[in-house]
Amino acid sequence: MMAPVSSLPITAFKGRAFRLQLREGLAGRILLAVLLSILCAAALVALSGHNPVEAFGAMAVGAVGSPHQIGAALNRTTPYLLAGSGVALCFRAGIINIGAEGQIAVGGIGATAAALAFPLDAPFAVAASLLSAAAAGAVWAGFATAIHLGRRVHEVLTTLLLNFVALLLVQQVLAGPLGQFGAGFLQSPELPRAAWLWRMPSFGAHSGFLIAVVAAASLSFVLWRTRFGFALRVAGSSRPAAAYAGFSLPRLTWSVMLLAGALAGLAGGIEVLGVHRRLIEGFSLGFGFKAVTVALLGALEPLAIVPASLFVGLLEAGSLSMQRQVGVPSALVVVIEGLTMLFVLAATVRRA
Repeated sequence: MMAPVSSLPITAFKGRAFRLQLREGLAGRILLAVLLSILCAAALVALSGHNPVEAFGAMAVGAVGSPHQIGAALNRTTPYLLAGSGVALCFRAGIINIGAEGQIAVGGIGATAAALAFPLDAPFAVAASLLSAAAAGAVWAGFATAIHLGRRVHEVLTTLLLNFVALLLVQQVLAGPLGQFGAGFLQSPELPRAAWLWRMPSFGAHSGFLIAVVAAASLSFVLWRTRFGFALRVAGSSRPAAAYAGFSLPRLTWSVMLLAGALAGLAGGIEVLGVHRRLIEGFSLGFGFKAVTVALLGALEPLAIVPASLFVGLLEAGSLSMQRQVGVPSALVVVIEGLTMLFVLAATVRRA
């Protein structure tokens, strides 16, 4: 009788290190999908009476025209890379996690609470705040997982609805214990300098982008070179097969959801410590939902999510310049993102 897969030596199912699962020209199809979305957006710009070449040229200059603008684009990319990598792992396991938005929000709460409560000397303040952010995100993902497994509620509902609870929680803590008295809008006091993320001089990029790249590389290794990653891929392909092979589906669900929540919480902590340097109402709006786009654009491969998140980050960083110089609304970026997601889904769908 064949032994369960979980009892086989790990070398029996090790994949090539950091390989991309882009078979049958999938990489080319994704690139074609991106180009088609840009062409459609260019047609819309032309129909509005503007020059598409000037519009995209202004967007490019606004994104990479100076070291400071490049740094701003990298900062914008960081939460997409971290949250998108976590979402990709969940999707690989067949778990539809739409809760990164709320996990980022509570991650910002965790980082702010730690930074204000423990004004330690650098670099310990940064490490404590980031760990607190990751723990808060994992706990929030744990709530969704407990409801999903304990009450048999679909994970889409639990993760999606908890997003709105998390956003309300940010409002409540800023109106209460973490809020700055006398401020004109909901925000926390400025965090101690010891908790600020280091920034490159005259560049503006904080160290969170490097953390996100290291995390993506580590997750790619986990996905393709560990027993846990193999279990995720088997569960995503066939949950009955994973159960027959001896893998515990509840344990896999808990593990990948907590990991994804920690990554999203870390993204929220980095956004607070590296960009705003205080907790602000609405700081996380859009990051978690666009992380789904980034994960799909990167074919659910953590290393491929690096250029996918850069693409989205550069688009958003250059949008204001396009609006200011050419007069094309910055909302065009949202159109490009939506078209890209639509074309990527059409390009990667499997025919029965």
